[in-house]
Amino acid sequence: MKKSDWEIPTNLQPDPDDYPYDLERTLKGVVSIKSYVPGDAFTANSLGTERAGSGVVIRDSGLVATVGYLITEADTIWLTAADGRAIPGHALAYDQETGFGLVQALGRLDLPVVEIGDSESVKVGDQVVFAAAGGRRHAVETRVVGRQEFAGYWEYLLDDAFFTAPAHPFWGGGALLGKDGKLLGIGSLILQQGDGKGRRLDMNMIVPIGHLTPILDELLTYGRVNRPARPWLGMYATENDDDIVVGGVADGGPADKAGIRSGDRIISVADEEVTDLAGLWRRIWASGSAGADVRLRLGRERGPVPVTIRSADRAAFLKSPRLH
Repeated sequence: MKKSDWEIPTNLQPDPDDYPYDLERTLKGVVSIKSYVPGDAFTANSLGTERAGSGVVIRDSGLVATVGYLITEADTIWLTAADGRAIPGHALAYDQETGFGLVQALGRLDLPVVEIGDSESVKVGDQVVFAAAGGRRHAVETRVVGRQEFAGYWEYLLDDAFFTAPAHPFWGGGALLGKDGKLLGIGSLILQQGDGKGRRLDMNMIVPIGHLTPILDELLTYGRVNRPARPWLGMYATENDDDIVVGGVADGGPADKAGIRSGDRIISVADEEVTDLAGLWRRIWASGSAGADVRLRLGRERGPVPVTIRSADRAAFLKSPRLH
């Protein structure tokens, strides 16, 4: 289904009369993003060579905030406004730790700027709007149903993330707007969780905008945050009952070269037992900066196996944005 073929059910769309700001105008500050990635890019197999989502205009200069996986290794980006105008864009930065991406429009957007809000003040139960590009028919009135740590299988961890329900079906790069119309976060994922009664609850995971504000100037200046890169293994891990299990490895990445394979159970890192994903990533990152050796103890059919992996900087595997 194309984005142009759908709309949020009317009863779930936000009613402009319920908000003290100009909702229709603010939603024009959410644009569509279409990116094209070379077939030989490192993330082409996992994320695809054509990616689509949304972004939010955060400066008059045409700066757009989005979720980083939409633009990672992209050499062509198009931003489309609600009125159908298409403007080329350039991938300025992608922060590995937070997951934010920045795009610079290469032409005049002439769109409202969505002011950055105070995500620290968000509380569970708050009514918010989650909007993809396309105006009110692509926006859902939702609530914050959780605010807690989030660990992703791809070596990703946020100490603080928002979870909203009902979920938006096109979440990537969407804008989470507070009651005052200010930007509280950027959409990243959709998750499913049982409610204990056999029913499934779909939620969006939102990266709070407060994670972007302290690093924004460095991303604009250097294209990345000026800090040592974390050790990256290229390893995908999941929690399975009481075990942490390797679900796969990135081809040619450090874990792949070290012989890590799907089905391996991760018992410990540097002789310290790990019992959940958050603990796993924290222990790996505590090994030092990118390039440090990471010592794992794996569970296999024949018994525990020690493995040492020479970590890397993930950015070194990625294509840099093409200069325009």
